[in-house]
Amino acid sequence: MTAPDHALAQAVKPLVDAMGGVLIEPGEAAEDDVVLSWEGEEVLAVRLPQLADSLDHILAALERQHGRPLAELDRRTKQSIVRTLEARGAFSVRHGVETVAGALGVSRFTVYNYLNREKSPSDG
Repeated sequence: MTAPDHALAQAVKPLVDAMGGVLIEPGEAAEDDVVLSWEGEEVLAVRLPQLADSLDHILAALERQHGRPLAELDRRTKQSIVRTLEARGAFSVRHGVETVAGALGVSRFTVYNYLNREKSPSDG
């Protein structure tokens, strides 16, 4: 049974796809890849994306989820997206704020305001 046909591959594929990763044969795994075993046998490996690629993948998924470019969304929805991205570590990626600002069609200053708004005690 080849790796893509294995039950483990079928089970983890949606998660790997959501992360922007790629399933590969265990023999093709590099040092940074994650090899998964099933009943003591190496069955497949997962090649994870670079962090910056992950952010682009997350932004594209959010656009698909909302059905239109993120820049066309209303302010409240953009604020919600910023909260979601912060929880997922998007702003720990180099140029994360700039990347998100560009996708949302707002300035970096606005993204920082959205982030700071969440930390302020009064939300008015």
